[in-house]
Amino acid sequence: MIVYWVWVLLAYLLGSVSSAIIVCRLMGLPDPRTEGSGNPGATNVLRIGGKKAAALTLLGDMLKGYLPVALAVWAGLAPEVVIAIGVAAFVGHLWPVFFAFQGGKGVATELGVLFGLHPVIGLVIAGVWLLIAKGMKISSLAALIAMTLAPVMVWFWTEGELSWTLGVAMMSVVLMIRHKSNIRRLLSGEETSIGR
Repeated sequence: MIVYWVWVLLAYLLGSVSSAIIVCRLMGLPDPRTEGSGNPGATNVLRIGGKKAAALTLLGDMLKGYLPVALAVWAGLAPEVVIAIGVAAFVGHLWPVFFAFQGGKGVATELGVLFGLHPVIGLVIAGVWLLIAKGMKISSLAALIAMTLAPVMVWFWTEGELSWTLGVAMMSVVLMIRHKSNIRRLLSGEETSIGR
């Protein structure tokens, strides 16, 4: 039992490593918490630093969710332990202990968790996000739709694995709460498009 809590703690600590802040520091860019939207995530890094910085941030944030979950699945841990590890990495991204608990909104990290749970689930949700983002040019809308679909996809593809479905649903609900300002702007037609 203690070993499982060590896994969860390590996943939280890995999630607490802010890819956006580290990438911006290494590339000599402004702190994403004080520039643009103020969110330390890939979309804001795209605004203030361009595509390369955003891609590195996206990859880093996804790996934080993917690596601990994929390792837990590979190690044969129980499904409820695996999803607890994924949620811990997600929570670490949102409230990172290394960066004054000021984290991102969790889209890329939740996507990484989904890839770790099952690659097909990750590919489907990533595909939905990309299609909507490319078509509508609004990152937040793409994320909200994709992550609303995520628990349904997990339930369907895992043949009703309850712990995974509930864990992913919880992450998606928290993600939506973190996007409340985006949702208000979407409803008023004032949300910023990708590239602006």
